[in-house]
Order: sequence, then C-alpha cells, then structure tokens
Amino acid sequence: MTTITEAARKTTLVPPSSGEFSSRQPKTIRLYPVSNYTFGTKEAQPEEDPSVSARLQRLQDHYEQFGMRRTCEGVLVCHEHGHPHILMLQIANAFFKLPGDYLHPGEGEIEGFTARLNERLAPVNAQYPSDQHTSEWEIGDCIAQWWRPNFETFTYPFIPPHVSRPKECKKLYLINLPKHKVLSVPKNMKLLAVPLFELYDNSARYGSQLSAIPQYLSRYNFEFVDENNVVIGRSPALNH
Repeated sequence: MTTITEAARKTTLVPPSSGEFSSRQPKTIRLYPVSNYTFGTKEAQPEEDPSVSARLQRLQDHYEQFGMRRTCEGVLVCHEHGHPHILMLQIANAFFKLPGDYLHPGEGEIEGFTARLNERLAPVNAQYPSDQHTSEWEIGDCIAQWWRPNFETFTYPFIPPHVSRPKECKKLYLINLPKHKVLSVPKNMKLLAVPLFELYDNSARYGSQLSAIPQYLSRYNFEFVDENNVVIGRSPALNH
C-alpha cells in the first residue's frame, strides 16, 4: 500500500496490493494546505477571568443561575507536507486552546457555536472585501465530549459513576475548512498549525483534551490537496 497518488508518484517501486481495508468508515475528508488560508488580526480579546479560582467561581455562578454550562470548540484541520495539522490558539505564548467558547443561556447549540467561532476568528468586515471571506462554518461531527463533574479544573471523557449533576459539558466538533478562508486572530493570541505527531501523547504540553485529538481523528480517511487543487496523497494508504 502507498499513501502517494499515481499522479504524484516519483518512483517505480510500488509495494504489492494488500486488498481492500476501508469498510464502515466515515466519508473521506479533504484537507487543504495551510498556505491556502489568509491570517489577519483584530482587536485583542482579554481573558474574562484574572485567575483560575475566578474562572471556577464564575462557572459556579453560572450553574446556580442557568444549570450546566455548555461549551463548544472546533477542531480545524489543514495539512502541511501531507500531514494533518490542527489550527490552535496560543495565549500569552503559554497555553493552547481550540477556537470556541461557552454558549449563552437559551442559545441553540449550532447557532451559538457558529457565533462563538465568528467572534473568535471571523475577520472585521472592513478588513477584506466580502467576496474574499464568509462567516459560514461547515460544522461536522461531534468527535468528543468532556465533562466537568465539580467546580474544579479536572475534566473527563466520561461522567464518573458517582456524579449525577455535571457542571459543564464541552463538545469538540470537526470543522471542515473550505479551499480558502480568511481567519482573523485577536492581537493577544496566535493561531498556530500544530501537527498531529506533536500533539500525540503530549499531555504535559497540551493537556489531556488536546493531546487526544490524534485518537479522535484516527477514524477518518484524509485526502491531501495542494495549492493547485491536485490530490497529492491519501491517508490511510491506497490499495495500489
């Protein structure tokens, strides 16, 4: 098997076919190179809380008034050199997070999530002509759910058996990026393309949620496209 398409192949040494091995998998996702995307800046978006304790107190206040907090974050996937990369926000040159945020009370899930994505990454209209960007997002599968059982920093990919009233549920959604898109990043943040091999088993740097993204994405087949819209590779491998 080989991950290189016949058109992109530069060798005559081709391994033998090992047979079909792609039953019951989701549809193939097309990934575009990170160079296809335009990155701009906009006004800074300071963190709402000055400390972890203040953030947890705000969570408790929210729970007492509105119930469990609902949070949505997006996994934006592109590629570089035929390997998937995740677009992540870096804050204060220190910690990483996915674009998204908590939903407001009464907001619909997808509508509210779209609004949070636009607040974080949509360009200011005056920056670019309207035909160069769109505020629409193609929100795909929910690939993970994380639960916060108490007013603490610990979260889990399951609800512990002794917990009946979780305080927060965070969903991670796969975002299918179009061929081109303008993304504007708040001035106090950076938007970095982080490769899967950097995230994998690296909870010390990225935390348990982000370091698990390679496992979430392992169920998908990817098709890598170059700047000229030519398919240059696929993963998993081709059967020839």
